[in-house]
Amino acid sequence: MPNKAQADQIRAGNGFVAALDQSGGSTPKSLKLYGVEENEYGSEAEMFDMIHAMRARIAQAPDFTGDKVLGAILFEMTMERQIGGMPSAKYLWEERGVVPFLKVDKGLADEADGVQLMKPMPDLDALCARAVAAGIFGTKMRSVINAASASGIEAVVAQQFDVGRQILNHGLIPIIEPEVTISIADKAEAEQMLLEALTRHLDTLPAGTEVMLKLTLPETADHYKPLVDHPAVMRVVALSGGYSRAEANSRLSSNTGIIASFSRALTEGLSAQQSDADFNTTIGATIDAIRAASVAG
Repeated sequence: MPNKAQADQIRAGNGFVAALDQSGGSTPKSLKLYGVEENEYGSEAEMFDMIHAMRARIAQAPDFTGDKVLGAILFEMTMERQIGGMPSAKYLWEERGVVPFLKVDKGLADEADGVQLMKPMPDLDALCARAVAAGIFGTKMRSVINAASASGIEAVVAQQFDVGRQILNHGLIPIIEPEVTISIADKAEAEQMLLEALTRHLDTLPAGTEVMLKLTLPETADHYKPLVDHPAVMRVVALSGGYSRAEANSRLSSNTGIIASFSRALTEGLSAQQSDADFNTTIGATIDAIRAASVAG
């Protein structure tokens, strides 16, 4: 069973969920934006040390606390490491009051029928068991929708819910993330198909079962309000999806009941070269801005 205090915070807290789960594939780009060039690390191990240092610096910032940052999504390697001399998930909850989540997907399959399904996750049960032991509350997994393809979108949502049930069996709350690519011409049509598919699958969950949804900010404000209000949805969070922080916050503030779960928009403006004082001022202002947009709706 999920931790009640954590569930209450996620369900009703006035804040947002930080996404600190850049994968191996996106880490070089994330580090470059943070002011760390590829010639500054000689191996993958050094690269992961540097991204962990960035994540730990964010998690230890004075404003990174549960009254503003309700939860944080961690990369598997982050869960296995320490922040502030404690296991990362334990540090987040016990020291910062931030609910820990874990990214569990293994990346995306090649595009077919306008979508990218998740790659198989043969070790998911073992990973979930480790997550529970580490004090993780929930999980996150991402698929991508690149076209308004009804059959493709149905395949994405069906796979997400199949895996979601497997995760629920471990007492973890899955964040189901079918990302709609922000640059596609038929984005609004794809979002209508996604709303219908998600509603159908949510309606099949047993009474009392809850999942979370992580969705691209829609073309029409409050398009996903029926999902916000669905009894099987603990919380709807939004990804920034490549929008600038200003654009993401603007869109977010017009969607009632949806809160942020930003990654790139969270780290925008941060630099490895900043003094701790400058870094903490920058991330503090970012946290306040994203929180304000999250509670505006």
